Amino acid sequence: MDRILVGVSLLTLLTLSFFFSGVESTSFKIVNKCRSTIWPGFLSGANSPSLPTTGFALRSGESRSFHVPRAWSGRFWARTHCGRDSAGKFTCLTGDCGSGRVECEGSGAKPPASLAEFTLNGADGLDFYDVSLVDGYNLPMLIVPRRGTRGGCGATGCLVDLNGACPAALRVARESGGRGSVACRSACEAFGDPRFCCSEAYNTPDTCGPSAYSLFFKHACPRAYSYAYDDKTSTYTCASADYTIIFCPLPYTR
Repeated sequence: MDRILVGVSLLTLLTLSFFFSGVESTSFKIVNKCRSTIWPGFLSGANSPSLPTTGFALRSGESRSFHVPRAWSGRFWARTHCGRDSAGKFTCLTGDCGSGRVECEGSGAKPPASLAEFTLNGADGLDFYDVSLVDGYNLPMLIVPRRGTRGGCGATGCLVDLNGACPAALRVARESGGRGSVACRSACEAFGDPRFCCSEAYNTPDTCGPSAYSLFFKHACPRAYSYAYDDKTSTYTCASADYTIIFCPLPYTR
C-alpha cells in the first residue's frame, strides 16, 4: 500500500510539474500603449485548449501576462469604444465579439479588426505568427518574440494609424453621421466582391491577387497580411519563444 501511495504522489508531482513548467508553455504579454482603455479579446482554434481568459479591460499604460500550452493556435485582437447599452449588454464599436460580456466566450472579432494570429509548435517545432489586416484594421499592433531559439524570430505588425487615411469607401465612422473614422474595413467586407474576398472563382493564389485596396494596407504596413494569399512577406517563424503583443506601439504615425 505504501508503494502505491508513493507512486501516486510521484505521478501527481510529475503532472503538476508538466502543467506549471515554463518549458511546456508559452508566455504572452499584452501591452496597451494606446491613449485610452482597450478590451483585448482571445479566440482559441478549433482543436486548441481554451485560455485562462477570453477577454478583459486593459487601461492605457497597463499590461497583462499569461501562459498558454505549447501546442496552441488562435488569435488576439483589441476591442475599442466599449460600454454597456441600455439593457446592460456589453458592446464595442470595433472588434466586438458579440458575447454581450467582457469575456468573448469562444466568439471571434466582428470585422474590421487588426488580428495577431499564432500557431505554436507547428511544423518542425516552429511557431508561426502574423499580424493580419485581411479582416480590416482598427488599431496599430506589434508582435515581438522574446528568447526564441531558432527561426527568423522577427518582429512584425502595423505601426501606422490607418484610420485617418482610410479610403472613404472603407471607413467606419465613430457614430452614425459622425466625423472621424474608428476603423478601416477590408474591400471584401465593404463590397462583398469575390475578387476582393478570394472566394468562388478567385479562391486560389493564381486567381486572387492584391487589389488597389489591399495595397493601401500593404504599402502602409509591409509586414502585415493585406489579403488572403499574402503569405510570402507576412508569415514569421520562431521556436520556443515568448511573445509580447503591443497595441499602439510608440512611436506610431498617422
